[in-house]
Amino acid sequence: MKTDRTPENGDPDGDLLGRIAAGDVPAMRTMVTRQLPRILSVATRMLGDAAEAEDVAQETFLRVWRNAGGWRQRNARFSTWVHRVAINLCYDRLRRRKDVLAEHPPDIEYEGPAPDAGLLNEDDPSRRVERAMQMIAPRQREAIVLVYYQALSNAEAAAIMDVSVDALESLLARGRRSLQVLLLKEQSDD
Repeated sequence: MKTDRTPENGDPDGDLLGRIAAGDVPAMRTMVTRQLPRILSVATRMLGDAAEAEDVAQETFLRVWRNAGGWRQRNARFSTWVHRVAINLCYDRLRRRKDVLAEHPPDIEYEGPAPDAGLLNEDDPSRRVERAMQMIAPRQREAIVLVYYQALSNAEAAAIMDVSVDALESLLARGRRSLQVLLLKEQSDD
């Protein structure tokens, strides 16, 4: 008897997920090995902080372990679901950052150089893009990360974001424009 987790139904992680649901620890290790690089990448780009990204990845895989038995393939693959879990955890952290900042504003804003100013080459183009990515709207950043950094198709990214392909393309266009404006402004400030 076939279940809805079999590869014949189009999900390459289906059998593995079934084994995880049965408590198979080696299957979970295989799943982590398979999915971790992409989850870490998306979380790092969404949060701009590698340590927080590792926390998000850990929580994501804890949720996979706990919920593997309840997951059912419907309109999306498991990889789509696991990306959505990671991105939702990133949004939770971004919201908490805003809450913490609003609750405890600093008395005096320090305007001197950052402690690590000499360690990083601020003129490095990839650093400029990373900084600009953190300044654009989170949904635009999410779309750009999924399509350009995760190399997902527009249809796959739209499914993860739970939007239409047209809405995704609109987010991409606005995100690219926002990045262009920020990067050009930074370049003119130099």
